[in-house]
Order: sequence, then structure tokens, then C-alpha cells
Amino acid sequence: MTLHRFFVAQDEMAGERFPIPASIERQVRTVLRLRDGDGIVLFGGDGSEALCLLSGAECVVHERRSVTTEPQHRLTVVQALLKGDALEELIRQATEIGVAAFRLVVTDRTIARDISPRKLERLRSIAREAAEQSERGIVPAVDAPVALGEAFGAEAVLLYERNADVRLSTVEPPRAVIIGPEGGFTEAEAAAATAVGVRLVGLGPRILRSQTVAAAAASVVLSRTGDFA
Repeated sequence: MTLHRFFVAQDEMAGERFPIPASIERQVRTVLRLRDGDGIVLFGGDGSEALCLLSGAECVVHERRSVTTEPQHRLTVVQALLKGDALEELIRQATEIGVAAFRLVVTDRTIARDISPRKLERLRSIAREAAEQSERGIVPAVDAPVALGEAFGAEAVLLYERNADVRLSTVEPPRAVIIGPEGGFTEAEAAAATAVGVRLVGLGPRILRSQTVAAAAASVVLSRTGDFA
């Protein structure tokens, strides 16, 4: 039998017997129609999980254990805003691969200059659903957009495909990968990045769709650290 998995607040799963968390009660009882004695797995986002059995309006903890699926290397994807629904596909794929967090940025060539609170919440829901599906131990954060310069930091690389002579696969695995919009980064943005110590790298000779780059970059980095594939 399939064990359905849910992220809930840590205080909703405290103790060895507690009410079915309000955030999942409708899905558990009405949508999935789970019955007394059925098992579910709850995550609190702290790297642990609780296997619970349903009993009336309560969850009874059968076992608590550590989540072993989380990458040791904590990779952040710094992603320029994209048109349409492209960010949804990007966040779903990169979460499944093991990205720890997403920082959204506005760049010179970004067409979409901002996202609504409703859209941001939608992206966070997608990260949560993808984390549940892939049995992650955390839900990656999805931060509201900031200016590109605010995302520059130590141990980061910027993907600058057209003029990067160094491949991502050949450098020390970074803590953050900065990815541009559909039109890429400008020369001025690349220069600003290198001025503060951010290295310019590429993925290879082929040009990928914007929503594909994050998954490809995460695969390269986490494969090198032993956290993927």
C-alpha cells in the first residue's frame, strides 16, 4: 500500500499522539479517503519524519526516524524571473533533483519584472508538492524577487554560456548557481559579478531552454558531490 507523505508544521506533529493536522485533514479524509489504521508519513522540515497510523481524528506515531534522502551539499539556485509558467516547471524539476533553496532575481533582460503574492505562493506550493513526491526531508524555500546584485555572494558561480571558457563540471562545486532569463546576462552584469568574486562558467556548447538550465546545473553539481545519480 502506498504511504502518502505530507509536510506539516513541527508543532502539528508534537508528541506520540496528536490531532490530524488541519492543513492536511481534508486531503487525508475527504480527497484520499484514508481510514483508521491507514498509515501516513509526516515531515516537519527538520530532517526527520514520523510514520503515523490514523485513529479517529488523531495520528498515532508508530515510528520516528531521520530522513536519509537529503543532499549533504546545500545548493541554492538563483534564478532570474521567466515568462509565463516556466518557473513552475523549473522549481518542480530542481526540487526533485535536490536543490535546497531558490532565490528569484530581476535582471537587465528580465521580461517579467515582478510576480504577484499569489504566484509566489503557487511556486512555494509546487516546491512542497515536489518535495513530498520525491521524499525530501525539507521543502526548499522560494524567496521573493530581489535585484541581481543582492544575490551575489561567496561560493557562487554565474552561468554565462556564450563567453564562459570554464565548464561548471570542472570547478569546485558551488553553493549557489546564478541563472539568467531567456536573453541571458548582459556584459555589464557579468562584469559586476566577477568584480565581487563570482566566477563565470558554462554548461557546454548547446543552448538550453531557460526552464531546463536549473535542473541541468543542479544535476552537474550534485553528481560531483555524490548527492545525485
